Amino acid sequence: MRYSQSKEQSAELLRIVLTHMGQHDAAFNPLTYTVWFEYVAGMNAKLNQALDQLLRSRPRLTDADVHGLYQAHIAEVDPQAMHRIGSELHQVMATLASAADSTGSNADQFGVQLQSLAAGLQSLNDKLTTPMVLQAIESTARMRDSAQALESEVKGSQSEIQRLQSELARVRDESLIDTLTQVFNRRGFDDKLAHMLVQPLAEGCAHGLIMFDIDHFKKVNDTHGHVMGDRVLQAVGQVFKSCVASGSATSVARYGGEEFAILMPASTPDDCLKQAELVRLRTQALKIRDRRTQTVVLTVTLSAGLAWHQAGDDARSLTARADAALYRSKQEGRNRVTCG
Repeated sequence: MRYSQSKEQSAELLRIVLTHMGQHDAAFNPLTYTVWFEYVAGMNAKLNQALDQLLRSRPRLTDADVHGLYQAHIAEVDPQAMHRIGSELHQVMATLASAADSTGSNADQFGVQLQSLAAGLQSLNDKLTTPMVLQAIESTARMRDSAQALESEVKGSQSEIQRLQSELARVRDESLIDTLTQVFNRRGFDDKLAHMLVQPLAEGCAHGLIMFDIDHFKKVNDTHGHVMGDRVLQAVGQVFKSCVASGSATSVARYGGEEFAILMPASTPDDCLKQAELVRLRTQALKIRDRRTQTVVLTVTLSAGLAWHQAGDDARSLTARADAALYRSKQEGRNRVTCG
């Protein structure tokens, strides 16, 4: 595990990291936080060496500087680990804010008691004791002011941590999306599949997986070039998205290359088959045109393999059966759906 620090260690690192971040021009975002966290934790020797060298030439790091350091020395950080750290930081800040608030309240109560005592002593004209009590009141007031300042500072930092958490969630979501087709990428597929397989099932329902492959895609690249190939992938990605209702539990992913997949949690076999046929028919109707002349350059078809989760299935066995069904669709003439 990349980040093994305890909650107490994370809290101490947080204080130092925020100090470093405040001394530079780079934005307060998850990328900047991660760079400084690894630097302060001393867990990334190459990053520390590069950052120290950079600081010798420029005292205030910019977004571009931090981005370069991140790409060169951290880029493979697990987004889930980043999210976990963000959550722990938020909890630490909440605890600190609560402690500061409690300290301020106690100081207020103690101050009131001392003022009451001073008033009573003054009525007795105790010249020795009264100044001591007044001094204690002043000290209490200073303590209260310090506690309030701490509380304000902690709450401000807590707000920043909440913003960082939101950014971390956004970064994680973006890391699961295929940039070309705007559907889930392979990592997103793996996450969604793992989540689907632990969901309970109602009577008569099953978890469905449909694997798709664009027919003769190599010929598209060989004949029309890779730019046209990318256009085809984008267009097919839009078809997939158009076939899934907004807010549905169904997920679409680019499995790899010209392969796509649809995950249908807690569905009926009939629903899965209808979904596969809908995608196949809409893709078959797709026409890729020359952008200058609007002439139809090519059409596209899909082959598909459908499998339902069975007792004893894991992610690998379910995917293997769907893939085998897809292979049979290819063997039997393409542009068809085969159930496995």
